[in-house]
Amino acid sequence: MNFEHISVLLNEVLEGLNIKEDGIYVDGTLGGAGHSSHIVKRLTTGKLIGIDQDLNALKKAEEVLAEYMDKVVLVHNNYENIDDVLDKLEIKKVDGILLDLGVSSHQLDEETRGFSHNKDAELDMRMDNTKSFSAWDVVNKYSEQELERIIWDYGEERWAKRIAKFIVEERKSHTIDTTFQLVTVIKKAIPKEVRKDGHHPAKKTFQAIRIEVNRELDVLIDSIPKMINRLNPQGRLAIITFHSLEDRIVKEGFRELYKDCICPPHLPQCICNKEREIEIITRKPIGPSKEEINLNPRSRSAKLRIAEKLSVLNGKGGE
Repeated sequence: MNFEHISVLLNEVLEGLNIKEDGIYVDGTLGGAGHSSHIVKRLTTGKLIGIDQDLNALKKAEEVLAEYMDKVVLVHNNYENIDDVLDKLEIKKVDGILLDLGVSSHQLDEETRGFSHNKDAELDMRMDNTKSFSAWDVVNKYSEQELERIIWDYGEERWAKRIAKFIVEERKSHTIDTTFQLVTVIKKAIPKEVRKDGHHPAKKTFQAIRIEVNRELDVLIDSIPKMINRLNPQGRLAIITFHSLEDRIVKEGFRELYKDCICPPHLPQCICNKEREIEIITRKPIGPSKEEINLNPRSRSAKLRIAEKLSVLNGKGGE
């Protein structure tokens, strides 16, 4: 199986996770096991749990991690279900969790997956291809208002209203079944004279549809507090994002967990009983070096944020 994978911000991730040789670590977006293959090399009596919703990724990871399988557990699931995964493995807490939220090179390059606007394929974009809901359903079944919302919210595409209108108009004569059919509609909707040089006119719309199909932002929002809750004291959560929407969610998610009190300022004393749960290790996100960008241009937009579970909570003490 041709599954090319270049690990983004590898050294920064390994340093940021502060790996212990006897620790338990979760790679929630296993992919081609690029990061995991380096994490597991640092373990002696420790364990690595690799989660991915893409069956092809799990097959490739099994090949890559073959000599370390005595320390590895691979799970077909979505990282949002980390509680279920760990409960089934009878693991209460872990020492580190990694999320690499980028679409893998394999998913983009495999023509049948329909992720890329540069390759003609059936409209799909499912990261978990055991699910039935796909990009075809979004493009052909969503109302004009729903299409406009996701293209605007998830793609930050200023031509969202016009693109949604053109998609609905096209659907009146036939369904839109392939990526190139969708690209053609998008090109018609965006006036040629305003297209930005160097940016494919369909890029933002494809991103928006992919996010909708895989519920990417909702999953991320829900998962951050769950993952912090499953960390041992001084355990770390490292998240690599690739666009501003994801990075904003991680930044705000960490900020909420860092807060010690959320009561209105006019109250004379705290009644919310909220306590700070984390230390934010990266006050500013870590980006790739110029050397890494030259070697892997897809790393250009990557940002790494890291949080550490507090060892002692105010008034309660650590677990």
